Amino acid sequence: MTTPTPSAGLSLAAVAPIVETRILVDTVQTYRPGPPVLDPASGEYVPGPDTITYEGAGAVFGAGGPGLVLSLEGQAYADDTRNRYRLLTPLSAPLATRDDRVRVTTASQDPGLLGRVWRALDISDANSLTVVRTTWLDEATPTAGA
Repeated sequence: MTTPTPSAGLSLAAVAPIVETRILVDTVQTYRPGPPVLDPASGEYVPGPDTITYEGAGAVFGAGGPGLVLSLEGQAYADDTRNRYRLLTPLSAPLATRDDRVRVTTASQDPGLLGRVWRALDISDANSLTVVRTTWLDEATPTAGA
């Protein structure tokens, strides 16, 4: 019987291509909403163009059902999220920043992902031992079909 050596194990670098082709099966886009710009025709401010920070392979997963958050009446609550999700992207994708937006532009399995928008709750996770980048999200889509 031989004792396995540390180099005999499967490295995380070897797992990454498998994860990227088997799990990151959708096309996602992370972006920052543009600042308002003045519409000269109406004289009103309208949303400016989005700044796309990443477009490529990814996957969005629900992280449990709606939660219950209790707060004191009249008190602000920073991240009162009820619809928590996780965005998985390759390690080569840039880190998302708090309040970046995420949308799925191509859904390989579930068409229910299309047309929905999520908000990044914080900067993407970074770890010493990881295969994909994880970003925690809160759904920002107000209603189905919006």
